[in-house]
Amino acid sequence: MKHPLSAITNRLVILVPYLWLLFFFLIPFFIVFKISLSTTAIAMPPYTPTLGLADGFSGLLSQIGEFSFDNYLWLTQDALYFNAYVSSVIIAGISTFLALLVGYPIAYGMARAPATIRPTLLMLVILPFWTSFLIRVYAWIGILKPEGLLNQLLLATGVIDQPLVILNTHSAIFIGIVYSYLPFMILPLYSALEKMDYSLIEAAQDLGCPPASAFWKITFPLSLPGVIAGCLLVFIPAVGEFVIPDLLGGSQTLMIGKTLWNEFFANRDWPVSSAVAVILLLLLVVPIMFFQQAQARAQEQGR
Repeated sequence: MKHPLSAITNRLVILVPYLWLLFFFLIPFFIVFKISLSTTAIAMPPYTPTLGLADGFSGLLSQIGEFSFDNYLWLTQDALYFNAYVSSVIIAGISTFLALLVGYPIAYGMARAPATIRPTLLMLVILPFWTSFLIRVYAWIGILKPEGLLNQLLLATGVIDQPLVILNTHSAIFIGIVYSYLPFMILPLYSALEKMDYSLIEAAQDLGCPPASAFWKITFPLSLPGVIAGCLLVFIPAVGEFVIPDLLGGSQTLMIGKTLWNEFFANRDWPVSSAVAVILLLLLVVPIMFFQQAQARAQEQGR
């Protein structure tokens, strides 16, 4: 028979992640959603109503009655926001694919490396996080600008005759996102590949299976959980990325993160910017929820 104190402790341990989700996700989300239903005002904060209890419960109900979905209708009428969403998804998707192409061989090499040097390789992957994210992005400006290190190297070796225009283009954004989020792709892939039973590969090769076929039929399917986790960890923050497009992509880059920043700080339109943020969150969370449900059903069917 379990001690009552032990049962209470177990329940508290289970309760901690739900409290974390409540205070750091659900409550902030409802605050942003409430602001998205408000209207812009020359005040502080710059929207009405603010849902205060100064006028009592009846005043609170009247303030709730002032809410409207006009900001969401405005998003459907202005092509800027739709184009920003589409552009963000495309850029994030391409960046995620490039990160997978770069990260998979690195993770595979780490998983097949001797066990004695794996901790060192892991440290090298995590090492960039010891430096400020902003400083690392600024460093790429020095590398990619026309008179930067990359062009100087290519000119000195005779590969090119004139400097390449990379900075303030989509190519610079792809480079910045892949570099910044590559560890988020490598670590889940390494975790999946490191647990794999490589005797399956040896058995397939003994039966005459070519190495390429063995990879696509055995290694890659077994590493799919890591691939999916890595892609989600890169794609989700890349969609709402602001710093990299602003510094490396220039003023003409259209991404939802920059659009959100302009609405919030430049235009001081908190309700519209909150509506943009809510739509962005739904675009990211809802597909993931459906995907998790589909995976759960597939696992139940497999049993």
